[in-house]
Parts: sequence; C-alpha cells; structure tokens
Amino acid sequence: MPYTPRRFKLSRRAMLGGAGALVALPWLEAMTPSRGRAARAAGGDEALRLLCYYLPNGLHMQSWTPQAEGPGFDIPLIMQPLAALQDDILVLTGLKNDPAKPEGPGDHASGTAGFLTCTHVKKSETEIQNAISIDQLLANNIGAQTKHASLQFGTQGGGNAGGCDSGYSCAYTRNISWADEMSPVPKVTQPQVIFDLLFGGFDPGATAEELAKRKERRLSVLDYVLTDIEALETKLGKADRAKLDQYLTGVRELEKRVEDEDTTPVCALPAFDGNYVDFEAHVDLMTDLMVLAFQCDMTRVVTFMLENAGSYRTYDFLGIGESHHVISHHMNDPANYAKLEVIDTWEIEQFAKLVQRLKDAPDGPDTSILDNTCVFLSSEISDGNAHNHNNLPVLLAGNLCGQINTGRHVVYPDAPPLANLFISLLGMYGVNVGSFGDDGTGPLSGLG
Repeated sequence: MPYTPRRFKLSRRAMLGGAGALVALPWLEAMTPSRGRAARAAGGDEALRLLCYYLPNGLHMQSWTPQAEGPGFDIPLIMQPLAALQDDILVLTGLKNDPAKPEGPGDHASGTAGFLTCTHVKKSETEIQNAISIDQLLANNIGAQTKHASLQFGTQGGGNAGGCDSGYSCAYTRNISWADEMSPVPKVTQPQVIFDLLFGGFDPGATAEELAKRKERRLSVLDYVLTDIEALETKLGKADRAKLDQYLTGVRELEKRVEDEDTTPVCALPAFDGNYVDFEAHVDLMTDLMVLAFQCDMTRVVTFMLENAGSYRTYDFLGIGESHHVISHHMNDPANYAKLEVIDTWEIEQFAKLVQRLKDAPDGPDTSILDNTCVFLSSEISDGNAHNHNNLPVLLAGNLCGQINTGRHVVYPDAPPLANLFISLLGMYGVNVGSFGDDGTGPLSGLG
C-alpha cells in the first residue's frame, strides 16, 4: 500500500510570534478540519460574528424604504450602493424602540444609549443608568474564544463627563456598547491604536532590548516574524503559500497607511473645526481594520459608530457645507431632503464597502466571513426632524451560517420592538434569553 503523507494541519487560532509581536493568520486550507463539510456544519465549527454599525441623525426614510416586499425588492436611492449586494441583505421595516424615547427633549442621547440596549436610560448629566447591550451580552458568552472579547470602533471621540444633549450625559451620546447599567465601553478612534491592539501583541519571550528596538525604530510588526513565516511556508501547499503572501502584503500596506495617517484635527476659520484630516480616508481605514479584526479572528464582536449622536459634521467633500444635524431638521424643505440623500447615500456607500470586503474575505474552503456574520445597521432615530423611535431604518447583512434568509424586504405592520430582533439574533449565536431590554418578549418572526 503506497504511503500517503499526512496533511499538515494548522490551528484556526495559530499566530506568528517573535520579538514582542504576534500576528494572527487568515484562514488557510491547512486549517480545514479532516471531517467533511456537512459534518463540520452539523458540529458548529463556524466562527459566528456580530458587527453593529451605527449611523447618526436618522435617515431620509422616503428615500430609504423599499416599496415592494419580499425577494427582488426595489432598491431605493439611498440604498443604491448596496444594489450589487442585494442577495446578502435583509431590510426590516416597522420595528420600534420605545424605551429609547427621552423624558422631554434629548432624543439623540436617549436613542443612542438605547441603540443596542433597548432600555430607557436615566436622564442626568452626572448619574448614568442603562443596561447591558447585545454586543456585550454576546461577548460575555463567546468572547473567551478570541484575543479580544469585543472591540469598539468609531470616528469621533470625546469623554463621558458633562452633558451633551438636553440634560443627558455625554456617556449616552458617545457610546453604544454597555457592559452593565453604569459602564459604557469606550470606543477607539485612532487607527494606530487599533492596529496595535490587533497586531502589537505581547510575546513573553521578548527581551526588553527587543521591545525597545521595535519602539525606537517603529519597524513593521511583520519584520519580527520572518523566521516563523519562512518556517510555515515550507509546510504549506502552493495555494496556501500564495494566500499567505497576499495576506502579508496587505498587512504591510495597511500598517504603512496607519502609520502615515495624520489624525490631527483641522484648525481653520472658524476658530475650531472638529473634522479629521481626510475624513473619507479615515472611515475607509477603519473599515479595513474591522475586516482585519474578523479576518485574523482577533474578535468576533465589533461595534462601530460613524460619528457620535446628533453629529454636527459637515460634508464639504460632498458639496454640503451645513452640518448634518442641522440638515436633518429638514422642516420638509426639498432642498434639505436632497442634501440628506447625498449624505445618507455616502454613509451607505461606506457600509457597502465593509460588507463587500467581508464577502471577499474567505472563512473556509467555500465560505466568506460575511457568510458567518450578521452586520446590524441602524440609527438612533428614523426621521431626523420628527425624532421618531418607531419605523426605524434596520438592515442586516450576512446570513449567519444560513440562519438569516437574506435578499428580502420584510414589513412588520404591528410594529414589534427592536429588542425582539436582538432576542432572535442572540439565539442564533446559541445565547438563549427569554427577554431583552425593557420591552423584548420573544423572538422576531420573518428572519429565517
């Protein structure tokens, strides 16, 4: 009987280490378990992921909501960047988040605080009270499987002290992730910090001299793992060697972009301008970092805030000089409608880039990261002028290993709570809860 060499096997969580740096690997064929695909699916080997994507100030709902229900629905103007990904998305119309309503004014703060908690928060600038968010509840259950239980990204920072919206604490406007009722989980807005979290891991074998040398010269984190790379390449097949080379090239390019990016705020007339230098590039870089976090299995739970609640960002690069917040109070003015359509379409374009990059990233022999992920997109309100907390713009991308039936538009005329969606999603990750937030009572129908 001829000798058949044993195929080299590699752990899904394998890392290249050396001289104070750890680099996680993307999926390679060598990581495929020996048993068949059907058996793997039945055994639940897939790394299921959740990404929650926050947009401020609501959306122009007339240009967001499809007219037709079911599969093959029409793609409205604002959703056009997702046209090529229609089969990968599920649009949900009619959900409400009543607990997110404020006491008096303050819809942006209360809506953002309840974005992932579905909880009515305490109105105060000094005493915060919320509840655990869906991402942190999930992280408590699956977070031990990765280096980071969860990661929180954003494009605009700011502390939690003081008031930011009609008597509501800034903690409510600047965070969507909550570990418990009094503990918002701060987001990271500096790409270099995020990159260091992902790739600047601690190697207990590194000497002080080696660590100092890296800090001093700011050499690529990959320079420290060349020996490991060379050793690994000799054990991999031709296809995996090509994937590894392509991956490492991409990481080098990304590291250079992160280190070269200038995130110093622009200072021009008027006296203070809070825009980052090249905001478009900043958002694009954050998108790449979120994909890498999943691709390298550094975490399986991510939240992202595209600006803080009630954002006053201007979009001069889109030809719009007024702030987003001011325009969102459209007063039924067609000119403001047109400007909102431009801003909202640009936001969805950034989201579409993320979804496409997740779809392009392999996560197995015949699956992508998007196949094993649910990306939740919404805002703290629906219409920016009325500050509605009903009929929210809600979209899911990815089928979560076949559990979500995408390519459809589902309308809920009975206005079920957003919390019921979260109960359903948690169940798909194996976290079964009977209730969630203030008004979640059971799973939401129409997802599968």
